[in-house]
Amino acid sequence: MADVAARVGVSKMTVSRALNRNGTHTRSSSEALRQQILKTCHEMGYVIDQTARTFSSKRSGFVAALIPTLNNSNFSDTAHGLTAALEGSGLQVLLGYTDYDADTEERLLRAMLSRRPEAVVVTGGRHTTAARKLLKGAGVPVIETWDLPDDPVEHTVGLSNAEAVGQMVRQLHLKGYRNIAFLGGVPESDARGADRRRGFEQAMRRLKLDPRRSLSVGQAPVSMEHGAQGVALLMQRWPDTEALVCVSDHPAFGALAECQRRGWKVPGRLAIAGFGGFEVSSSCHPQLSTVVVDCVAIGRTSGELLLRAIEAARGGRRLAPETILIPYRVEMRGST
Repeated sequence: MADVAARVGVSKMTVSRALNRNGTHTRSSSEALRQQILKTCHEMGYVIDQTARTFSSKRSGFVAALIPTLNNSNFSDTAHGLTAALEGSGLQVLLGYTDYDADTEERLLRAMLSRRPEAVVVTGGRHTTAARKLLKGAGVPVIETWDLPDDPVEHTVGLSNAEAVGQMVRQLHLKGYRNIAFLGGVPESDARGADRRRGFEQAMRRLKLDPRRSLSVGQAPVSMEHGAQGVALLMQRWPDTEALVCVSDHPAFGALAECQRRGWKVPGRLAIAGFGGFEVSSSCHPQLSTVVVDCVAIGRTSGELLLRAIEAARGGRRLAPETILIPYRVEMRGST
């Protein structure tokens, strides 16, 4: 700021006022000077020190958001919905990627909270003990997305992954399938995947069916390759399996491709279903039955809730905790 002031020939206070959007300039000469200062800032590559502004205004102007990965279109769509909801509010989103690792989430939370975000959005409702303490003590609005935790930190925007898979199992049962299996990753590596597995087992028990046909084929995120490996192992271990529910559409597609490679008709030899409503589920043949989730709506709804929570916080109030359910639908397609 001192360098800009020296080049223009004014005081640092004058530069500060010119950069303050709330400043008023009634005389044309004042506005002309302001434009000269702004032009000089641009020429010199000067960027306002937002850290200083944070200390003076108690507003950092950014929201911290943690997602498992951007390689998964569900989470990138969620991030898109969040940023779209905040557009025009003056708030920016700082994204962090946990790579499905709880310890990484904790480390990123510490780093982001040190920069005084005005709110925090996390994926899922399962955290390390330390991470949960960080969220509880952050003093800013917190939203957990994609899950419905039993003991939420504060706000929740998501769905019951267990119930969604349970609905898929019931639809398969209505179509006459009885020997139904589940394929997912190591439960400890993906909380949402563990919930989906739990939903499968609960639904099978309620239908008086055997819930023990359940395979774990690697760490999250479970890939197409995992699906191909898993379906081969499944049919070797339980050759009378009639239908397979996969933790997401990617391993379901891998299982479908492996069945086609081996000459196993889908759904004649084996019915296959996924989860997530990914583009691949509607682009393959036959199209995959799946649980379609409005991922953009999760992000957009979270952003809208954050705006209300942040407005309340700036006014010295605390918005009462809210749980918002995002609708989903089970789509039975050609693979079942």
